[in-house]
Amino acid sequence: MVLSIINLTSPPPNSLVNSTNLIGSIIISLTSLSEISALESFLQKYPLQNYWVYFQNVLETFEIQTFIQILDAGAAKVVVPASLIIASKFAEIPTERLAASLSYNTSKETFSALSGSVSGYIVSVEEEILISSESTGNRFSSTLLDGIENFVKVAHQVKLPSGGLAEVGVIMPPSFVAPLEVIQQISFINAHLVIPTEHVTTESTEGESLKVNIADVLTCSLISDRPDGLFTTIVVDERGVALGVVYTSKESLRESLRTGKGVYQSRKRGLWYKGATSGAVQELRRVDIDCDSDALRFVVKQHGSGFCHLNTRSCFGPDTGLNALEKTLISRKTSAPVGSYTQRLFQNPDLLRSKIMEEADELCSATTKNDIAWEAADLIYFTLAKCIANNVTLSDVEEQLDKRAKKITRRLGNAKPQWDISAKSKSEATTATLKKVIDDPSSKSLLEPLSKPGKIKMQKFRSSEISAQKRSSLLLRPIIQSEDLLARVRPIVEDVQKRGDAALLDFTLKFDGVDLKSPVISAPFSLDAMALDDITRAAIDQAYENIYKFHEAQYDRSTLIVETMPGVLCSRFSRPIEKVGLYVPGGTAILPSTTLMLGIPAKVAGCKQIIIVTPPRKDGTVVPEVLYVAHKVGATKVVLAGGAQAVAALAYGTESIPKVDKICGPGNQYVTAAKMLAQNDSSAMVAIDMPAGPSELLVIADNTSNPIYVASDLLSQAEHGTDSQVVLVAVSLSPKHLEAIEQEIHDQASRLPRVEIVRESIAKSFIWEVDNMEDAMRFSNDYAPEHLILHLVDAEKWVEKVENAGSVFVGSFSPESCGDYASGTNHTLPTYGYARMYSGVSTLTFLKHITAQQLTKDGLNRLGDTVMRLAEVEGLEAHRNAVAVRIKDLRKNKNGIVAENFGVDN
Repeated sequence: MVLSIINLTSPPPNSLVNSTNLIGSIIISLTSLSEISALESFLQKYPLQNYWVYFQNVLETFEIQTFIQILDAGAAKVVVPASLIIASKFAEIPTERLAASLSYNTSKETFSALSGSVSGYIVSVEEEILISSESTGNRFSSTLLDGIENFVKVAHQVKLPSGGLAEVGVIMPPSFVAPLEVIQQISFINAHLVIPTEHVTTESTEGESLKVNIADVLTCSLISDRPDGLFTTIVVDERGVALGVVYTSKESLRESLRTGKGVYQSRKRGLWYKGATSGAVQELRRVDIDCDSDALRFVVKQHGSGFCHLNTRSCFGPDTGLNALEKTLISRKTSAPVGSYTQRLFQNPDLLRSKIMEEADELCSATTKNDIAWEAADLIYFTLAKCIANNVTLSDVEEQLDKRAKKITRRLGNAKPQWDISAKSKSEATTATLKKVIDDPSSKSLLEPLSKPGKIKMQKFRSSEISAQKRSSLLLRPIIQSEDLLARVRPIVEDVQKRGDAALLDFTLKFDGVDLKSPVISAPFSLDAMALDDITRAAIDQAYENIYKFHEAQYDRSTLIVETMPGVLCSRFSRPIEKVGLYVPGGTAILPSTTLMLGIPAKVAGCKQIIIVTPPRKDGTVVPEVLYVAHKVGATKVVLAGGAQAVAALAYGTESIPKVDKICGPGNQYVTAAKMLAQNDSSAMVAIDMPAGPSELLVIADNTSNPIYVASDLLSQAEHGTDSQVVLVAVSLSPKHLEAIEQEIHDQASRLPRVEIVRESIAKSFIWEVDNMEDAMRFSNDYAPEHLILHLVDAEKWVEKVENAGSVFVGSFSPESCGDYASGTNHTLPTYGYARMYSGVSTLTFLKHITAQQLTKDGLNRLGDTVMRLAEVEGLEAHRNAVAVRIKDLRKNKNGIVAENFGVDN
């Protein structure tokens, strides 16, 4: 194996990183823990297959969790000072994932003390050691070589728990450029010379003394047992299945690493560029050396008909097992007979889901060996059909398994609530307890009022006693003038547009009181940063499933095709918006629910980049509930910012935040103003979902309503913020009934943790008394509320009268909170009365629809005169002529004469 080392302060060119990644482990050198963010950025750019993270300086006061997170993210090993390992500072890390750094002068006793605790050693040879050992420019002295060999012997005294031997890497002083002779010396004593990437190249090194070819580095440690010096090479696919046996030369290996393709040495024709003529090319994934250093393994992605000249995938016969099933399903996806069962599986996600659930249940019920194998085979078939339907291969699945195998942190493995049989009895007990609390009025004494003295009450108006002008004023929201808003927002937006990340960080410090080093967290997110208790995680998972189910059902993936007249075919199909920005408010509330409501439809739609913006907490971190949902919906980045500055970052982009195509999500008046400002700026080229501002709710209640329920619904929105507004439309309520609702508002609000927020928002809210349902519905439609709750007898029949509302909650057992969190509908809805012309967020929000048309010759001949006449009426001659030149050709008879004169010169 080759060990190359990369210093993040001066990373090598892309092509060199990619080539080095093919032939062995890469050591990424960090001078301190503060460079971890740079490590994350580097790994996001280069998904390395096998890498070690080498910490040159680790203080005694470090967090072990930092190293565990690095290993969880995919590092093969972390390299830390030997002294800390001996002091048991890293006991939580498995031997196979830990390597020690130490000096060449380290005593044999210290080295022996590490045996069995680590799986790798990085030995540093200082400049003075190199000089004192009298090593020449192209050879190590026997003294130095013997010293390194002694290290190797001690390291290899004990086999690793998982098998194999510890690896020993030797780091030379920066000024030392190792020639191939030295690399070979080191490899022959079963060690590896750690080579800085600036000392290697994929190009020719003729006349070059400061660099070595990366292929030569690999082959100089190989031993060929053939007279022609070739190396036997087995070629396998990404899953390790053998495709064939070939030969490799130094020249062919150089070409393979340079091009990233399968290039071999033909014993008759010289260099063999696999697939150059047949199209069955190979993408090189990795080159491995066997344990005796006399054979190679090429891991490739095979394209075309396969590896063999007989047009089969392998030289060893047809595929079997999972490989054969995958091949069959891929073929049937494109060519299944019309109406066949397989075609139905690929075209009907609900059918496929049902079969997977059915087979999973049957597998759980199976008891005998044969039955379990049979049901497992069925489940694997339908699972793989699900994968192929979504362009997921077996290699993709194995890649995920490999990633999980690298994790040190283990999941608890608890079942989700809907599948947890053991949890049912607990759930029933909880339900019984809640029923007792509700049924027993004395239980209210458990909740002591938190509010200051003073009645918390809404304003009250009777429709028959006020003017039309006053009624109109009540339909307006309590907002400041738009000119004032824009005057405050525009400078913020312009500053972010000009200064990017620097402005964003300044505004975060100014408005949120948080001094950040970077405004962005990139996926994959830290497990610690999104750690939740089991109950919270289960609640989020349940909400996720319901919301996903409802939004998945909204996505019609079929193409609309209409023949508007013979020969004229018009179609309409959808495509996801590529990059979307999701605004998740922070401030006075934790809102994972908004992250769900925005992220899930974006995920269902298939948006390639999902960027979430949300204000940071005072410690500079993201609310873990929000980050957990961001992970579940596949967000690529989370931006630690809120307000108009966050909207501006999404609209225009910064150094670390990609510009998005659409911004979605609710916010306060400043967020809404910034969204509108960006949408109206043609240079921003960004769309928004809707002008979504402070929360609002309107309840229509009659004398059958429950005062406790009505009050609880009003308060559920009033607690969002001081700028929230709630309205109660009271339909012929008796004085006693209305008084009961008002008293419940005060009593329940007084017990809320956010009582002071509610006190302000309730004061801006009002009760509107009407005599009949017609007046109630008329006022509701004029107000156009974000949320509308119908606390009515026969509430269902009044839904058809709803003209303007974001979302409707029908009946006394449909609290708005369910829509806010987990029923399945979306809670990102139009406010300010915009429900008159906007819809709430849905899967369609993240899709764009494209139309297409195709005309046959006959179709154009039939439609042409109509189009030409309309173009002529509008005075658009080029439009008319584009049709006319074609009609002229279509209407020529066999003698070349146009059948009729329609204005085209002959």
